[in-house]
Amino acid sequence: MNDGTGTGGIADSRRPDPATFIKANLRLEPVPALPEILIYTAHPGSGLRRLLEPDGDDAGPDEAADIDQAEPLPPYWAYAWAGGAVLARYILDRPQTVAGRRVLDLGAGSGLVGIAAAKAGASAVIAAEIDRNGVAALGLNAAANGVTINVVDKDVTMGPPPAVDLVLAGDVFYSREVALRVIPFLDRCLAAGIEALVGDPRRADLPLSRLRLLAEYQVPDFGDAKGAATRPSGVFSFEAEER
Repeated sequence: MNDGTGTGGIADSRRPDPATFIKANLRLEPVPALPEILIYTAHPGSGLRRLLEPDGDDAGPDEAADIDQAEPLPPYWAYAWAGGAVLARYILDRPQTVAGRRVLDLGAGSGLVGIAAAKAGASAVIAAEIDRNGVAALGLNAAANGVTINVVDKDVTMGPPPAVDLVLAGDVFYSREVALRVIPFLDRCLAAGIEALVGDPRRADLPLSRLRLLAEYQVPDFGDAKGAATRPSGVFSFEAEER
């Protein structure tokens, strides 16, 4: 778990406290296509660079080396992405999908999908997120929506499945490297009797041969030009490989 002191145990004099920074600089606003859910969202005046790139000018050589060893992760948690948005919309429209079930929000980012699951009646929600800033955003977003989410701040894809009934994976196939970790993890989940749903706007590394389309929604994706038309994004069931 994070010890609250920043990377390598260095005091936060060069790295702002994530929760304080997020509350002060991001906007708590409804998610497009999901007015039921609020998340802290970045905007042009957020100054996210100050959170992601601490000022190391005054650091000694040992401290600077510690900072260099911890490359800041892109702020996926600061925006709503299409795959998470369609999964959340699907869950809110069909609460029976998660009602009374233990749910894992894989690669949770802002926690959008986990928040939807909690609102729809999941008995417990675990959110897996490795970015310390994302972990802070998750806690703030869950509190803003009046739900409880248990955060796991490590890469769960490298181990056995957690004790859940359903995995929700929004926007996890954004690169080949990540897909090669996620697919075996989801296979282990299926082998353990755990269902898996995927939300994605059909990115290049989406394993379509393993997916069955359940629903499709028109939602914006992060990176689309402001005011651009929405794009179709799907909710899929991850299926066992045919033998």
